[in-house]
Amino acid sequence: MTGLPSSFRTFDDPPVGALVIANAREYAIFLLSEGGLIESWSPGAELIFGYSPVEVVGRRPDFLFLPSDVAAGTPSTELETARQSGRAEDSRWHLRKSGERFWGNGVMMRIEGDGGGFVKILRDETPSKVADEQRVLLLNELNHRIKNTLTLVQSIAQQTLREAGHADARKAFMSRLMALSSAHDVLLQENWAAAELHAIVDQVLAPHRGTSRNYVVDGPQVRVNPQQAVSLSLVLHELCTNAVKYGSLSVPSGKVEVSWNLAVDGSGKRHMNLLWVESGGPEVATPERKGFGMRLIARTFEAENAGRVEIDFRPEGLRCLIELPLSHAIESPKLGVGDVRGLPVNTAGAEQASG
Repeated sequence: MTGLPSSFRTFDDPPVGALVIANAREYAIFLLSEGGLIESWSPGAELIFGYSPVEVVGRRPDFLFLPSDVAAGTPSTELETARQSGRAEDSRWHLRKSGERFWGNGVMMRIEGDGGGFVKILRDETPSKVADEQRVLLLNELNHRIKNTLTLVQSIAQQTLREAGHADARKAFMSRLMALSSAHDVLLQENWAAAELHAIVDQVLAPHRGTSRNYVVDGPQVRVNPQQAVSLSLVLHELCTNAVKYGSLSVPSGKVEVSWNLAVDGSGKRHMNLLWVESGGPEVATPERKGFGMRLIARTFEAENAGRVEIDFRPEGLRCLIELPLSHAIESPKLGVGDVRGLPVNTAGAEQASG
């Protein structure tokens, strides 16, 4: 290579390449012929799969896959993809010689030059996969328990308020519980780490969509922490309820615009500004006495989230501005976790598939 000393060595040198492969015990590395037969088998492959080189060389790698994947033609599809595209990535459950499953994350690459063929490199990532699945199960269980608690609270409140004869209060209380439940649904989709603002707004407006009422929603992707997600859901619910009963959504010509943006102050701290604007409805007057909903809106973010709320009863329509601080970590995109289900593998079936 131009500019490099004569003593420079590459991984193409047979001794170096063999040394790397021999010691990469956490990776299964094996070569396949142009026709898809195993030609070499690294110590890492023997350690991960449990087969010795004598047991695998000259065979197709189908026996490393679950019977259902073999029936679906997955090994052949992977080989053909690598042949056509140069590489084929693969993350799925695989089989060890013992019949035990493990989660393998790997890639098959086409070898250019004389002889051709393919190289497959795979790593056992079962511990992290199991941890991911366990986290999903725990989150589902947490959400289930919370919903059961909310259902119990709802039942107690219904009985209590029915006996007291407060029909309007009962209806308002139930709708607020439903808004709380919707916020939990959004948080569950984000593993209870954060919630996307578009999803929160959609959940709140969902009961009123499909009618003549007009909504305009606009804003960049913003993720808020769980506490802010619940507060936003409750406050947007109160704004929507007020608009349906008294504001712009009480008439067919009314409209609501919900928009937000991100801002950075002089010290680099991030903030979100959300604006709720009503128009086309009855003329608005400042109420002499603020109800529970308006008091909830005014106090929620100031007390719990270090934010600010400004409510303006303009004649042409109510206007509400919400300012919230944002975290750098919360705005990072969420990595998806696959929802994998499986039963213990039948060893006999695996042996049949390998034959």
